[in-house]
Amino acid sequence: MNWNDKVVLITGGTGSFGKKFTEIMLKEYQPKKLIIYSRDELKQHEMRAAGFDHPGLRYFIGDVRDRERLLRAMHGVDVVVHAAALKQVPACEYNPLEAIKTNIMGTSNVVEAALDAGVEKVMSLSTDKAVNPVNLYGATKLAAEKLVVQSNAYAAGTATRYSCTRYGNVVGSRGSVVPVFLKQRENGALTITDERMTRFWISLEQGVRFVIRCIEQMHGGEVFVPKIPSMKVVDLARAVAPEARIEIIGIRPGEKVHEVLISEDEARSTIELADMFVVQPAEAIWFGYDWQSKGKSLPDNFRYASDTNAEWLDIEGIKKLIAPIDDLYAAGKLEG
Repeated sequence: MNWNDKVVLITGGTGSFGKKFTEIMLKEYQPKKLIIYSRDELKQHEMRAAGFDHPGLRYFIGDVRDRERLLRAMHGVDVVVHAAALKQVPACEYNPLEAIKTNIMGTSNVVEAALDAGVEKVMSLSTDKAVNPVNLYGATKLAAEKLVVQSNAYAAGTATRYSCTRYGNVVGSRGSVVPVFLKQRENGALTITDERMTRFWISLEQGVRFVIRCIEQMHGGEVFVPKIPSMKVVDLARAVAPEARIEIIGIRPGEKVHEVLISEDEARSTIELADMFVVQPAEAIWFGYDWQSKGKSLPDNFRYASDTNAEWLDIEGIKKLIAPIDDLYAAGKLEG
């Protein structure tokens, strides 16, 4: 895939993922044009002022809830990365309809606008919270995944293809527990909801590079899942603040002790590659079902979960992962 002649649009482009995606795209791939689509003019202004000012960069104000605006923004676009979402679990629980409007209806608008505009590839970002969801955020992301994958049925006969990437917590992103722990460290006490808790972890750069690679490889209909390490949240707390006191405050509503990236049911249609899993469409009615020759099928009752993962980060490994975030925090440059 030659990015040099592609026009790329990213929804939610002023977020943590969007900024890192833009940085890597402009530096290494040089697309013909890169469009930042987001609803907050201040964040666009701040992003431009922070150095994201390039001849091939465009800032487009718009909301994913606005289908007509999306259609206008996607005119002439080849690749869409859909990263816009409401993702704060408590906020989604308190404002359920708002989460549905953005995460489900907004995704539907992205899908339809891309089809009408003749976009070649749409890659939607998902989360481990979409697997066996226990909160509204996870449920909306599950619905969004299904919308994206099944929309390939509408796209058959056209050039448009839809796929998803799904991975775990992004270290240091907006909403990550790392900035919370860094702030709590100043008071000498870190709060953890359950000492048994485990999570999948991936760095922002790893997530961006994974998405780019999956766009290059996608056929349409797949959900791509990277092989990433797990960590114990209590180990994360010890890595951030070895001397601090740890207080157990109890699991919050909608929170899991462990996360799952591939369920037992999905595993039946999943192919394992060297560094990722590819969840193929449950029914081979269109495309995205020719990965068998590139990898191997999973055993019966396989489940990719954060507590039974084969790869783990110890406290020293966690320290290396969070060191750049700690430096940003110390310099007062870490975003909330």
